[in-house]
Amino acid sequence: MENQLNQLKCKPCSGGVAAMSEGEAQDYLKHINDTWQLSDDAKAITCGFKFKNFAKTMFFINAIAHLADQEGHHPDVKFGYNYCELLFTTHEAGGLTINDFICAKKVDILLKAK
Repeated sequence: MENQLNQLKCKPCSGGVAAMSEGEAQDYLKHINDTWQLSDDAKAITCGFKFKNFAKTMFFINAIAHLADQEGHHPDVKFGYNYCELLFTTHEAGGLTINDFICAKKVDILLKAK
């Protein structure tokens, strides 16, 4: 499944999409970097990143913005001078879908490339 996530593309949600169960989310969580955390209510995944300075933080955020636009699936982003926190959830579904894990995996690959 890990390699499959790399190769998949997010599919737009237009309502009627069911969120994953906590068990399903736990299964998908095994196929992304272990720094991603499942929220207590199992409706989101989050990850924090540290950088040397503001410029490197912003470079990362711009890369994430480009990735999110390509996938049509956008994270909530919080950042400061040398950190960034990402939160993926599928608002239309009211929880996690495969789109969240596709994007998380692509963020993992982006970080390996730096």
